Amino acid sequence: MVKISDLKSGDIVMVMQDGIESEGTVVDVQRDQNLVCVDNGVQEFWYGAGEILSIPLNEEQLTKFGFQRQDTDGGIKYLKGPFRILLPQDGSFSNFEIWYREDHRHFQTPLTVHELQNHYLDMTKVHLERL
Repeated sequence: MVKISDLKSGDIVMVMQDGIESEGTVVDVQRDQNLVCVDNGVQEFWYGAGEILSIPLNEEQLTKFGFQRQDTDGGIKYLKGPFRILLPQDGSFSNFEIWYREDHRHFQTPLTVHELQNHYLDMTKVHLERL
C-alpha cells in the first residue's frame, strides 16, 4: 500500500480494481479525502489508499524511463542526461546511489518507481516521465 501523501501528479503506480492490477499515472491527489485520481490509459478513476500499489524499481522500469545501462568496474550505472544511478551489484536495487550534479543520495532499502520519480523531481526540478 502507498501513502497518499507520497504521491504527486505524474507518478506511475499500480491500481487494483475488481481484483485486476493495472498500471496508471497519477492525475490528481485529494489528500483531505485520501483519494487519488489515476489514468490507466483508458479512463481516469478515483482510488482509495488500499487500492494503490507501488511498482518495484528494476532495470525494466528504468529502461521505460529512457535510462541507458553502462557496465563499469564499480558496478552498473544507469544514465539519463546528467542524472546517474549506480548499483554496486547487477540487479541489486536494495543498496545503490543516485546523483545529479552535487546532490548525491545513497539508499540501503529498495525504492519504488514513484519514489524514484519524486527524488528525480526534487533533484532536477523536472518530472521523470516514461518515453
